[in-house]
Amino acid sequence: MSDDTLTTVVEKLERAAAELRSGELDPERAAALVDECARLAAQAGAELDRALSAPDASPDQLRLT
Repeated sequence: MSDDTLTTVVEKLERAAAELRSGELDPERAAALVDECARLAAQAGAELDRALSAPDASPDQLRLT
């Protein structure tokens, strides 16, 4: 995952959090948004783990194992 992609995921998560905090969502929309946040977070985590496990990863990077 590139830095740009990671930045995009973080921005989506921040917008979703703001929308959830607004308290103006109906329960179904809130549940769908929470599911989307979980999906985005899992995607970001998996991509970061792959990047850190790559053969060309810097030895200074922390491993998530």
